Amino acid sequence: MFESGKFLWNAGIFMARASDMVAAFRAHAPETFAPVEASLAQGKTDLGFLRLDPEAWSTAPDISIDYAVMEKADNLSVVPFVSEWSDLGGWDAVWRESNPDAQGVVTSQGATAIDCANTLLRSESERMEVVGIGLENIMAIAMNDAVLVADMSRAQDVKKAVEALKAKKAPQATAFPKDHRPWGWFESLVVGGRFQVKRIMVHPGASLSLQSHHHRSEHWIVVEGTARVTVDDEVKLVTENQSVYIPLGAVHRMENPGKVPMVLIEVQTGAYVGEDDIVRYEDVYARS
Repeated sequence: MFESGKFLWNAGIFMARASDMVAAFRAHAPETFAPVEASLAQGKTDLGFLRLDPEAWSTAPDISIDYAVMEKADNLSVVPFVSEWSDLGGWDAVWRESNPDAQGVVTSQGATAIDCANTLLRSESERMEVVGIGLENIMAIAMNDAVLVADMSRAQDVKKAVEALKAKKAPQATAFPKDHRPWGWFESLVVGGRFQVKRIMVHPGASLSLQSHHHRSEHWIVVEGTARVTVDDEVKLVTENQSVYIPLGAVHRMENPGKVPMVLIEVQTGAYVGEDDIVRYEDVYARS
């Protein structure tokens, strides 16, 4: 097929009217419709988008659109694309598209290669340096919470690593180290049996929900900017190098009243420090 020049490769990019796509699924994959309709009907509005119901969605057949529709539909047209293309589907693709040097080595800002060949060294963490010595055909990618080291030829086997981590219930398989929220983001720096240390960034003018916790107290230290802090009936400004204590059960909120991002360090202590230990009373982002 390649040598004949009469065939095109499906790049997996589809354009259609929503009504035409619905009609195609009804005609060629009707078994997908009941769970998808239920997921849509039971979905919830979350800020500017609709969050589908995950339980209903999980009952839908695990099938790609290629098998479900594209191999069966008779009203398709294709458009040739004549240029270079990579969907960066693996770290080997990232290596190829990153202009390897004369020795075939690619390094990120936080990585150093010594006597290496055909190697990708990449650090996604500002606190972690990656150093490779005498490596060949190796990719090493360091995140804040995990490090991947593999032969370059096994780049497509990363999914096996994810499956293995899920099997051992490792949080790295399902949770990002930096959790983005409508008001900013937070990342866990240290997690222990009865404590957790976080770095929290709040956008200018943004605020967290008015909330309380059943199982933990918190200590906030502002390191950049100024925070407006509510603890029960008291509201006060906390500036850089100042701190405030949030007792267990206290109704509290943090806001950034300033014009620059506000960063604080949060130390949680208690019997349980999970993200689901939150009782919300008010929330400008309409989260439940």
